[in-house]
Amino acid sequence: MSLSTVLFLFLSHLGVGIACTLVFVSRDAGVKFFRFNAGLAALLIVIGLAFRYGALGPVGVVDADQSRLAQLGVLTLAGADAALVVYWATVGRTLAAIRPAIVAVGAGGGAAAVVLQALAVSVDRSLPVQALTVASFVSSAAMLGGACTAMILGHWYLILPSMQVSHLQSIVKLHIGSMIVRVAVVTASVVFAIATWQPGLGPSFRHYILSVDGIFFWQRVAFGLAGPAVLSYLTWETAKIRSTQSATGILYVDFFTVVVGEVLAKYIILATRVPV
Repeated sequence: MSLSTVLFLFLSHLGVGIACTLVFVSRDAGVKFFRFNAGLAALLIVIGLAFRYGALGPVGVVDADQSRLAQLGVLTLAGADAALVVYWATVGRTLAAIRPAIVAVGAGGGAAAVVLQALAVSVDRSLPVQALTVASFVSSAAMLGGACTAMILGHWYLILPSMQVSHLQSIVKLHIGSMIVRVAVVTASVVFAIATWQPGLGPSFRHYILSVDGIFFWQRVAFGLAGPAVLSYLTWETAKIRSTQSATGILYVDFFTVVVGEVLAKYIILATRVPV
């Protein structure tokens, strides 16, 4: 495991999450909003791929099948990024008829790449572990993308003050939904890891979270789950009274806590193989 691998997973999940979340934003946000976010998503993925190629070894690969999955995931992610670049370059200019298809390729390809990453990282080839790992990676991308897009959309009210506040409320609801799913997946993964451990298989996850190294897990829970749970609720209540500036300020803090939590989650899964 290396820092490059952690950053690759985090940046690619953030970029893919932003791209997928754009599908749920109203066109009233304007061409510049979509161009900015598409460009941001494409840039994050490019930087992530640069870290991937700088890593000392494959993403948690232990056999040939995982190696092929990891390589296919990188190629799929690169293809999705190319589609996002095309979208960024053409939004508001040309190719209006096929632009939805371009977005679909970017978002769909990114989601497929995230699934392939999960399968490559999963050392345990059993169906429950692979399913939990896929759910963990997909929910991570959704939560990161929802938090970032909501923060940027809140800031966009300074540019388009006449935009209806219902658009911010909708994306905040999406963020809350992704957070609830993320909490459920992490809970299921921890319970499954503790319940299925058997003597002779190495240290249990229960031992890990109660040891000194467990501080990373508890920080992940505090910053990445508990923090966003409180802050997203405050954002929702603030958006209901149409105070977009206050909601945006809370979303900045919310996004920071999500970032910290998801970076730690990537470290933990590579260190323990438990998809938290």
